[in-house]
Amino acid sequence: MSIISFSKSEKRYPVVSWLVRAALVFALFCLVWAFAAPPPILVTLGAPQTVQTLHPKMGIHTRMTDEVETWKIKKNYEMVREMGAPYIVEFFPWAYIENQKGEFDWEHADAMVDHARAQGLTVIARLGFVPPWARPNDTSTTYLDAEHYNDFGDFVAAFTEHFQGRVEHLIIWNEPNVNFEWGQRPPDPAAYTELLKVAYARAKEKNPDVKILAGALAPNLAPPNSTDAMNDLEYLDKMYQAGAKNYFDILSVHAYGWKSPADEAPSPDRVNFRRTELLRDIMLKYDDGAKNVMLTEGGWNDHPRWTKAVTPAERIQNTIAAYDWCEKTSWIEACALWVFRTPAPTYTFNDYFTFVTPEFDAKPIYYEVQKYARGE
Repeated sequence: MSIISFSKSEKRYPVVSWLVRAALVFALFCLVWAFAAPPPILVTLGAPQTVQTLHPKMGIHTRMTDEVETWKIKKNYEMVREMGAPYIVEFFPWAYIENQKGEFDWEHADAMVDHARAQGLTVIARLGFVPPWARPNDTSTTYLDAEHYNDFGDFVAAFTEHFQGRVEHLIIWNEPNVNFEWGQRPPDPAAYTELLKVAYARAKEKNPDVKILAGALAPNLAPPNSTDAMNDLEYLDKMYQAGAKNYFDILSVHAYGWKSPADEAPSPDRVNFRRTELLRDIMLKYDDGAKNVMLTEGGWNDHPRWTKAVTPAERIQNTIAAYDWCEKTSWIEACALWVFRTPAPTYTFNDYFTFVTPEFDAKPIYYEVQKYARGE
């Protein structure tokens, strides 16, 4: 039985009948095409690239962790290379990779690392984000108790082994001196130091040459005994008191300028970019000056209404001055500012930290940093 029937008048006009049938078939084809899944985009690594820059310490914090499409990951790292930044900091959430104990899914992490390396970028990996099986119910993804430090150590060991020869820098945790990043608990530098000891030992078992970065402290002026945060200077001092000195190779520092210019002198009662020097003084206090520092977050924001923001022109000036200061400072190994691009807009002031929009439109700051990298 025919699905489509025609009247006697249509039979008298076969050309019209043919056109109607053709139109219906075409419409059906268009309908199927509209709802069919698009063919996958084949994304290859391509030929190995090299970052062309006059400032080899330049870096940027990227956020490809939540980027789904591989072509966007590749394009993101291509634009980083073209900007002239050899270093990237990338987040590798523990829960994304080891969702069940001992079961590792490296697919997305491999894609990030391999595409970054294909563009000539050095990957600094930030590790954290606790899976549900490694923490009590109703706790945050930053909650890790001492009973599960060895589980995190197992993950660090697996990560180090899997990426040996591809990732040689590991940041252990993020901003443990604020309660939001320490499981909604009061900051505890002694507890973090114990976690650092476990991670350091397990990583070195797999690769003695891997570099362990400690700290990644949030700059702040929290008063003594605050449960919300601990002053980063106090926290680092207490890390050393707890024996952290022998369990990291490089200090990771977060250096935000807020409304202050990049060249403003450091002071214990100010959060500014050069506060990094005060953390360095603590390293020297404990005879740890042979180690370098990496800035793994930092920079300025140019939101028009945020209280801690500067103008777009001031942001550009401060950013270039910050890169230049790091380039000329012998104990700074790399300066990776926040943040290159996010996969989607946040619709908050955080969008005004970026150098490139989610649609890959480069902002003026991108082009000015690119000129600086090229010596223009």
